[in-house]
Amino acid sequence: MPKITLIGAGSVVFTRNLTSDILLTPALQDSTIALMDIDPQRLEIARALVQRLIDARGLGARVEATLDRRAALDGADYVVTTIQVGGLEAYEHDIAIPLKYGVGQCVGDTLGPGGVFRGLRTIPVLLDICKDMDALCSPRAPLINYSNPMAINSWAVAEGSGRPYVGLCHSVQGTSEMLARFIGAPYEEVRFKVAGINHQAWFLEFLWNGQDAYPLLREAGRNPELQGQEPVRIDLFQQFGWFVTESSGHASEYVPYYRKNAAMIEDDLRPRFKNPHDEWLNFGRSGGYLRHCKNRLHDYMDEVKEQIAGTRPLPTTRSHEYGCFIMEAMETNRPTIIYGNVANSGLITNLPAGCAVEVPCVVDGNGIQPCYVGDLPPVLAALNRTNVNVQELAVKGSLAGDREMIVHSIMLDPLTAAVCTLPQIRAMVGELFAAQKEWLPQF
Repeated sequence: MPKITLIGAGSVVFTRNLTSDILLTPALQDSTIALMDIDPQRLEIARALVQRLIDARGLGARVEATLDRRAALDGADYVVTTIQVGGLEAYEHDIAIPLKYGVGQCVGDTLGPGGVFRGLRTIPVLLDICKDMDALCSPRAPLINYSNPMAINSWAVAEGSGRPYVGLCHSVQGTSEMLARFIGAPYEEVRFKVAGINHQAWFLEFLWNGQDAYPLLREAGRNPELQGQEPVRIDLFQQFGWFVTESSGHASEYVPYYRKNAAMIEDDLRPRFKNPHDEWLNFGRSGGYLRHCKNRLHDYMDEVKEQIAGTRPLPTTRSHEYGCFIMEAMETNRPTIIYGNVANSGLITNLPAGCAVEVPCVVDGNGIQPCYVGDLPPVLAALNRTNVNVQELAVKGSLAGDREMIVHSIMLDPLTAAVCTLPQIRAMVGELFAAQKEWLPQF
């Protein structure tokens, strides 16, 4: 049975969900699950949780926990990364320093100053993991990455390593489920085709029982209640014609239209949310997701500790995360379709070669096989390219250790460019480099 290694296993809620999925899958229920983290206390909590899942289900799986990454990788058949290099301390800098210059990021983990610097911190670690995998794992063992910024990280691994790799997100699954609810369709009756880049991929088709459901989506988009749930995404849909995969707070960061200044964010964007307190605090207001992470950290840990103690129920069904479905398909040779982030080797023909794209992939015993898409509608490709420009310079700047490329990357960011002058951007990037020096060895 396979050895499945989780790097960053101290992210215990994600570890719970992924390992629960693995242990609910017959083809994987006798696996060895190797957990690795740099935090011994969180690692022990994760180990105890996985052991509790194994014991409660009466399975033959084994769990190992180690602080030694190479030991965790030795002989692994699948490697999953959920790392956040620098943790919340570095994340604070990603949000606070740009905010001084008027760049209000609600999440800041994908594009913009926060996304670029999260990528700069993460790329060297992912490439080191790839080197260890080259030495210790089968050549076929894929790196399955969940760490953001997904497109920047995926591009860097493809260019800096070349190992079998896929980057995974859950925005395609979550958005497709939401769109089915919007039109009142049972989820099992909808089909869709999605392509683009991570967090800005597009529902090119959305079908209900084989019929085009976009007319129903356009009708649903006029519903004030639904507009209150997804104000930015529905506005983008109405303006550009296709529905995007990422949530309204996130989506507002990748374009120059919604967050030009504090008054615009608070006076224009905030009232659009149906639940202006919870939704706005967490996913609209600048720094909202950072506050959410800090506020929920102890709650998550308490929840997991209760599950270990047996006073809170364990999961009983598989989640919609793709990681387990990849492993199952490769082990059983039963094909499945996932949406993955891979290098653009002619898959989307009007996006740059080599950039990271999110496309359908067939997975079976041969591994992960991305599918050809062709041209996106021109306006969608144009929107994607504004983000790809940032990603390209971030990746190349990180791999070359070139600070000037990073300055230029953030100068090209749509949100930053809508807010700052060029000298302001240069000063802001200088502050971010100074504050995060310890996590940026390539510079």
